Amino acid sequence: MDQTPSLKDKNVLVIGGGSGIGLGIAKGFAAEGCQVVIAGRTLAKLEAAVEGTAIKTHPCDAANRSQVAALHGWFLKEIGTLDILVYCAGINVPKRNFADVHPDDFDNVMKVNTTGAFNVLHTALPDMRKRGDGLIFNVVSLAGIQNVQLAGVPYAASKMAQTTLGTFANLEALPDGVRVTNVYPGETNTPLLDDRPVPPPAEKRAQMVTPEDVALMVVSIAKLPKHTYVPEIVITPTYMPRF
Repeated sequence: MDQTPSLKDKNVLVIGGGSGIGLGIAKGFAAEGCQVVIAGRTLAKLEAAVEGTAIKTHPCDAANRSQVAALHGWFLKEIGTLDILVYCAGINVPKRNFADVHPDDFDNVMKVNTTGAFNVLHTALPDMRKRGDGLIFNVVSLAGIQNVQLAGVPYAASKMAQTTLGTFANLEALPDGVRVTNVYPGETNTPLLDDRPVPPPAEKRAQMVTPEDVALMVVSIAKLPKHTYVPEIVITPTYMPRF
């Protein structure tokens, strides 16, 4: 007998869901019958991304704590219990080495990638822990577990810190029934590639992991029974194996 838990009618919030991996994950959960909300800084971008679908939208700058709190309150009131949370907001900058990075750009990358993740986890965890249930996907990067020079100083530093946030969330909240999975994608074909000093050509992008690949993996983990959890998972293109 198939005992795979159904995700139908689960409530899912994807922060950073307007494009790339976040949007792919949002659509993956929607296809499973979940009620999905995507959040991001630009409402028009969110609405355009999910036009023609049942996915809902809500503006939120994850680096702004009051906006994160407002989003969480709105979700609980208008959607219901937050069953699955995905943090996928992330940025990078073209000038990313010590030789050329501007300190303001470093601060901004840290603010979105790290402080944003902290804000979201800090806001969502108390309710999940009190309820004794919740599943969180902290979408990091391969740069969050190994030095990737191409990623640059701000991005790599922010992602290493984001990894720590997910790990500590597990250490504290797993005994209360809240599971956190750190997701480490390698090179993925998303709009973030356009911010590289030299954006990769189409033939290179075609070899990369896709947002749909990551979504398949995340949805599969979400279907596991509650007595199991996956603390971390790596997905890379075949040309960049990690052994």
